[in-house]
Amino acid sequence: MSRTRLVALLLVLGTLAIYWPVSRYGFSVFDDNAYVLENLVVQSGLTWGSIKWAFTTFYAGNWHPLTWISHMLDCQLFGTNAGMHHVVNLIFHAANSVLLLTLLLRLRISFWPSAFVAALFAWHPLHVESVAWISERKDVLSTFFALLALIFYERFAMQSKIKHSKLKIFYMLALLAFACALLSKPMFVTLPFVMLLLDFWPLERFKIQGSGFRVKNFSKLLIEKIPFFVLVAASCVVTFLAQRNGGMVASLENVPLANRFENIPLAYADYLLKIFWPAHLAVFYPLPKAISISAIAIALIILIFISVSAWRLRKTQSYFLIGWLWFLGTLVPVIGLVQVGDALIADRYAYFPSIGIFLIVALVVYDVVRKIHWLKSILTASAIFILATYLFLTHQQLNFWRNDVALFSHAVEMAPDNSALRLSLGLALENAGRENDAAREYATAVRLTPDWSRAHGALAQSLANLDRGEEALLEFREALQLEPNRISVINNYGELLSKLDRFGEAQEQFSKAMQLNPSDWRAPFLNGQMLLKENRDAEAISFFQKSLQLDPNNIYVLDFLAEVLASDENSQIRDGKTALTLAQKANGLSGGIQPDALDVLAMAQAETGNFSDAINSAQAAIGLANAFDLTNQVSAISNRLELYEKNLPFRQSFTNAPSAR
Repeated sequence: MSRTRLVALLLVLGTLAIYWPVSRYGFSVFDDNAYVLENLVVQSGLTWGSIKWAFTTFYAGNWHPLTWISHMLDCQLFGTNAGMHHVVNLIFHAANSVLLLTLLLRLRISFWPSAFVAALFAWHPLHVESVAWISERKDVLSTFFALLALIFYERFAMQSKIKHSKLKIFYMLALLAFACALLSKPMFVTLPFVMLLLDFWPLERFKIQGSGFRVKNFSKLLIEKIPFFVLVAASCVVTFLAQRNGGMVASLENVPLANRFENIPLAYADYLLKIFWPAHLAVFYPLPKAISISAIAIALIILIFISVSAWRLRKTQSYFLIGWLWFLGTLVPVIGLVQVGDALIADRYAYFPSIGIFLIVALVVYDVVRKIHWLKSILTASAIFILATYLFLTHQQLNFWRNDVALFSHAVEMAPDNSALRLSLGLALENAGRENDAAREYATAVRLTPDWSRAHGALAQSLANLDRGEEALLEFREALQLEPNRISVINNYGELLSKLDRFGEAQEQFSKAMQLNPSDWRAPFLNGQMLLKENRDAEAISFFQKSLQLDPNNIYVLDFLAEVLASDENSQIRDGKTALTLAQKANGLSGGIQPDALDVLAMAQAETGNFSDAINSAQAAIGLANAFDLTNQVSAISNRLELYEKNLPFRQSFTNAPSAR
């Protein structure tokens, strides 16, 4: 086995070994719901409809069709098995480390520096976020295509020197791979500039027959990349529209232009620090509330010093300038000029740019070893120690991603006064069944940011879940005073009022929500549930139907309406045939693996007299409920199963109890 294959194998095995715990991790509340867990289009797998959606949607404030398609393929193959979704991310990351090694060797960079760069890339703790977070598939997928594009570009550049017949093929492959990178994550709009950097060094395409830089040659290289720049321009326009449509782009009022320019040197310095000293890594780094002039000055001095040094070394150590510009340039789309969200930096943004710094470090060390031979053993041992340290730190950082409570608890430790992180931790605790702890985090968020409607709304809903209705009502009112037209809060407020049997006030809230957003399915659905409680079943059905018209593939609405039509004790309401159609659709959309959907299907089958089918569906629902450890559901479904075995359908009253399940 050649040493190249041996190192590639070690990279893959080492990466799989250190990251394998992700195969036991679940989905995160941090975007994974929107990307996979609650995204019915993605869960439907690969269909013509879902592929069309991927290319036309601005959902979640992004346009990255290939990323959506990759998630769809995962769901097609693995369903909602989070561990396998994580493993796919891991496979891409391992592949990227091998592709990086391949690229560096093809660029005629010495073997051991290339291997060291690839190992740093594979095992650096700063890259944990890109691998361990399912929603960051776009990072590992886009980098996969970007590295392929650079490999094909190198082949094109080398073939162009000898006018090889395959010249155009490699050019088109590079262009295609670049397009795929942009379709996975638009951050790679800077890749044509990376190609120009490689043209300068190590490809040396700026020179003509051993002479120095020529403007004519530079112009030729720019013209050569026009198709790449056309794709860049298209991607920039679509991405801006997507992020503005999703409300992701911060306004100049919220983040003034002066603040953005002040944040830029701080962000670059922070990325550099985390590459060399990856401590205190977290899922979120908030924008500073106050900007220190001294901090900006120090950051600028460091950046200017490195930039001047790189320029002065451009002829003797060209790699220094190229690596530095690689780092600076590829971070430009996310450095804060166009402020997306309210974070200063993010670990995931350094995934590809860090390669430039790794390249500088590896080649500086290699140059030192070549000039001072007796340092070889010391520097080799140091390189091994650094990699071992990074492996240990990666293992530690990965552990924070084991669940949302651990992830956001750690983030709160890093920034205890950030209300957004408190809110995220509260949601994580709520999902873990720790409602009292969640309420405390929401209350802290309210204390930190008293004028934030979202914090009041989260606290109100948490208090409602704890049956602290009067306190919850106060928080809902405060939230709506701060933001009167927030639909989710209006709906939740109405739902609580309905729960407290204050039907008139609840009706006002649902009517307001439907007026503000006529396309929202939730308000008519909640209105229908309220009418059921008032024993106004016929009116309730019309609201459920309206909700279903607004969202025809909503499994929850399909299930609930099917249940009412199949099991309502009022014979004038029951419609077994329609209930069966709805239940079959809900079960199909859920992939036949949801106990609730199978339970309702059994009710509908029993109502239409198909008791043998009802028994089979109920037994399947019980099996899945047992597998998911849903003890209460097992008991309720078992009681219904006894009825089906006696050829009896299930009946229930929805008055003051919207659902028996």
